[in-house]
Amino acid sequence: MGVAREVGVIYLAGGCFWGVEEYFSRIPGVVDTQVGYANGHTDDPTYQDVCTDTTGYAETVCVTYDPTLVGLRTILDQYFKIIDPLSVNRQGNDRGTQYRTGVYYVDDASFEVAREVFARQQLRHHEPMAVELEPLASFHPAEEYHQDYLKKNPGGYCHISFDSLADLG
Repeated sequence: MGVAREVGVIYLAGGCFWGVEEYFSRIPGVVDTQVGYANGHTDDPTYQDVCTDTTGYAETVCVTYDPTLVGLRTILDQYFKIIDPLSVNRQGNDRGTQYRTGVYYVDDASFEVAREVFARQQLRHHEPMAVELEPLASFHPAEEYHQDYLKKNPGGYCHISFDSLADLG
C-alpha cells in the first residue's frame, strides 16, 4: 500500500477558464485541474446561467498540486503572468463579471502565501490591482464539455499565451 501524499488546492479565476485550465495543467507538480464556477449566489449554476451576468459566479479553475513538486508561490506567480491584474471584469476579449480575476483560498496557510504574493505583485503597479483575494465560498464544476476544453479542441479560443511556461524549465 502506497503512502498518501498531501496535496494543495487553490481556485483561480482569470477570465475564460479554458485557457487558465490548460496553462496550469502544463505546470509540473499540478496533479489535477477542474473548471467550474466560484463564489456566486445561486444553486447549481450552468454556463448559460453564469453568462447572464446575474449569478455572481466567476469562471474558475480548481488547481490541485503536489507541494513537494511545486509551491503555491510559484503557482500564483505564474497566475499573475497570464492575467491583467488591473482589468475589471475583463480578460482578453471576454467581458462580464464572470471573467473577473480572483484567487480563492481554502485555508489560512494559503491565504498567507497569497497575501504575500499579492503585496509583491502590487509593487509592480501604480494603480490598485482588481484581483479578488477571498475565501472560497462555493464551487460548482462546469459541464463536462468545458473540462479539458483546449485538449479536446486544440484550435479553440484562448486569451492566454503559454510562453511564460518556459520560465519554469
